[in-house]
Amino acid sequence: MRLLATTVAMCALAGCSRKPSNVTELTFWGMGREGEVVGELIAAWDAARPDVTVKVQQIPWSAAHEKLLTAHVGRATPDLAQLGNTWVPEFSALNALAPLDARVASSAVVRPADHFPGIWDTNVIDGTLYGVPWYVDTRVIFYRRDLLAAAGYDTMPTTWTAWRGALAAVAKRGGAGHYGILLPLNEWTQPVILGLQAGSPLLGEHETRGAFASPDFARAFDFYLGLYRDGLAPPVANNEVANLYQEFTRGTFAMYISGPWNLGEFRRRLPPELQDAWATAPLPGPDGSAGASLPGVSLAGGASLVVFSGSKHQDRAWELVEYLSAPEQQRRFFELTGNLPAHRDVWGDSAFVNDTRTLAFKQQLERVVATPKIPEWEQIANRVWVAAEQAVRGSHTAAQALDALDEDVDRMLVKRKWMLEKGQLGKSATKVSQVPVAPAQVVAAAAERPRP
Repeated sequence: MRLLATTVAMCALAGCSRKPSNVTELTFWGMGREGEVVGELIAAWDAARPDVTVKVQQIPWSAAHEKLLTAHVGRATPDLAQLGNTWVPEFSALNALAPLDARVASSAVVRPADHFPGIWDTNVIDGTLYGVPWYVDTRVIFYRRDLLAAAGYDTMPTTWTAWRGALAAVAKRGGAGHYGILLPLNEWTQPVILGLQAGSPLLGEHETRGAFASPDFARAFDFYLGLYRDGLAPPVANNEVANLYQEFTRGTFAMYISGPWNLGEFRRRLPPELQDAWATAPLPGPDGSAGASLPGVSLAGGASLVVFSGSKHQDRAWELVEYLSAPEQQRRFFELTGNLPAHRDVWGDSAFVNDTRTLAFKQQLERVVATPKIPEWEQIANRVWVAAEQAVRGSHTAAQALDALDEDVDRMLVKRKWMLEKGQLGKSATKVSQVPVAPAQVVAAAAERPRP
């Protein structure tokens, strides 16, 4: 009795308590700002569920990828997490994520039709769904409406030719040191978006080779390079622009392609006298394309909610995914973070309907596409801007830059190609990390094969 009393007293002093043995503890990993506020969203659900408690861990985006990989290798993944949708292919290839098709099919809360098709598609790998969109983003044009009007354009052009004409008119009117648009050379998004708009698949032969030298991408690349060649965009990287918002205010450039995070920044950083002078618009598209009357396509971005295959509580984790996906939670999540909601119903709220700048994102989100859904994509994307910078700065011709890019991509994908040829690549053979490295002769053969 004396020992029991001592133990109870010590526990009381330490502030510890014993949880009921029938309570399920879920672990949720959230990234960046989202990880800081998701606890507020979950609190009500947690309080109403005496059989479940949720432990939220906030992880900086800079450390998230490595931490998730380490957790997977160590079999210590959380039950569910926020995952950037460009990471979904990699973690599904590692068999780290639980398939969600059957759960969605029986869900009264999560329905594909409630989401933007291009965003939903980022979570579908080899025909299997692995994530549910939590918030969305894409790229649109931020522009100085006053400078465009002064150059003779009352509205944002919708085709490449008209867009280029507007950029030239703005640059001419501004004079020396003024440009139509800022396209930072150390960003891959702009040339890739233009390539996708032109119909390029970016990769060929079942995503085992580069297709950047193909006619579609080459046409888009020439349009992109022409903006620098004709003085409509300054040949600078992000770190060469001292202050983006000051230069936009000064009219150094009239347009900038960016995402929803800059809605708040432009409102905070631009002076009061310019608050009615800037606007957003969906991206123009190629002349004569099938969707010429619609916005040109843009990137499908954002983050999704995933359940890990190693979780022992997948049913409870899915219930939390459903809760966070409901319109009321999406509304609250937008209020807390400013992240654009994935659920289409929320876009009917006055916060969106009365905000033309945000509505431009809704228009664009109806026309977004996923980049190639393979684990190597981020590595490939970083090579795209290197090739673009080489061509802009003149160390390579456009053809040389794209040929070199395809050769680099072929080397990155040689293992994927070898797996495909051996019949080891597909729905049931996606454990890339467990497949033997391709023989050296296969690597050499890939490098020697002529370009199409």
